[in-house]
Amino acid sequence: MNQTSIPIMQNKLLGYTRVSITALLLLTFSEVSFAQTKRAITITEAIELGKQNSKQLKLSQSRIDEAVSRYNQTLDEALPKASASYTYNHANFLSSRFALPGTADSNAIDLPSKADAFIGTVSVQELIFAGNKLRYAKQSTNLLTEIAKLGASQEEDNVVYAVINSYYNLYKVQQSEQVVVQNLKSIDQQLKQAQQFFSQGLVTKNDVLRFQLQHNTIELTGVDLETNKKIVNYNLDILLGLPENTELEVSEFKTPSSSDLILTNLIDTALSSREEIREYELRNTLAETNIKTIKADLSPTLSAAANMYYINPSGKFIPQANTFLAPVSVGATLAWNIDRIWTNKNKISEARIQKVEVENTRNITIDQVKTEVNRDYQNLTRSLTRIKILQNSIEQASENDRILESKYRNNIASVTDRIDAQTQLFQSQINLELAKADAGLAWYTLQKSTGTIK
Repeated sequence: MNQTSIPIMQNKLLGYTRVSITALLLLTFSEVSFAQTKRAITITEAIELGKQNSKQLKLSQSRIDEAVSRYNQTLDEALPKASASYTYNHANFLSSRFALPGTADSNAIDLPSKADAFIGTVSVQELIFAGNKLRYAKQSTNLLTEIAKLGASQEEDNVVYAVINSYYNLYKVQQSEQVVVQNLKSIDQQLKQAQQFFSQGLVTKNDVLRFQLQHNTIELTGVDLETNKKIVNYNLDILLGLPENTELEVSEFKTPSSSDLILTNLIDTALSSREEIREYELRNTLAETNIKTIKADLSPTLSAAANMYYINPSGKFIPQANTFLAPVSVGATLAWNIDRIWTNKNKISEARIQKVEVENTRNITIDQVKTEVNRDYQNLTRSLTRIKILQNSIEQASENDRILESKYRNNIASVTDRIDAQTQLFQSQINLELAKADAGLAWYTLQKSTGTIK
């Protein structure tokens, strides 16, 4: 190597070193930036966080506030109406004298060249009777406020159920990953044993390859589970309003029991607790109030008013004594729109049709609630039955795996039988964890359909 090539190589090495250091710094920064914060969370904590940070619930609260504001506006309509005005007038007269036609000029009136006047009025009006329309308006807006609150309660139930659903999906993935890790350890042991047997000439190379293939298959399952866990974890972070890099861990799980559940009692609870049914009951009352409001429009109205006038023709803002007028009038008005007798007939018919529609919709909703409760009850019962069956299956698969492991060590069973036994045990373990999660979710689904999920 000549001397001229040495500096060139040194420059290249220096450049490679700089690139390597830069890449290392970028990698370190990236790892720090995307480092995840681990947090164990119970289902109760998840539900509370979900309700506190739900944008949908905040929107529902805005609708409630709007309904309350409308109710308060209706109450304001019962207050007296009052108005006040003050007017200044200035007039110029083109003629200085005025005489009535047919009179002598000597009887003409002398007019000023200009005149100023101040006129003020104060008026107070109060509606005494309007066929109870104001009372019915209060009832209607109050019912609409209650309906808005029930709608918000339904949204809260939906938010709670969405959080629970994501929580149990995360549990499914985490438990399945634990089963995968356990099975990988078991397969690794079997692979080492197979390699020892191969070195001793007890098994073929194909037997070793079968264990390696089984190991790779389980690893692929683990990769899929890890991807699913990241998706579910991210979605749950969004629901709970947590930083998006928070890695959640399920720290609470209970398997429900249906031994004390009776279907008829569940249906009765649903019919008395579901917000949809209560909402249609309110809407039915609202329809009745609407009919009363239309009928009340047929009645006459009685109102009272008090008016005060101030007339100051002197042209001075503050007049002298006895140079202004200030009459006060008090009166009552009885009015009746007679045309309402024949123009409100169809309005009343329409309101009655709307009331019938509400009653029919309520009956349809009751049937839907009953079918939902029955479906969710049967699903819970099935899930609990599956758990019992799968627990027995795991006991049988474990015993079968133990026997075939012993046979394989003694060269009595083939590698295919050994792998099949492990696969059955692996699948049974995963199925059991999934069945437990499904049972827990089925329990909360039944609570939602009965209107008791909070």
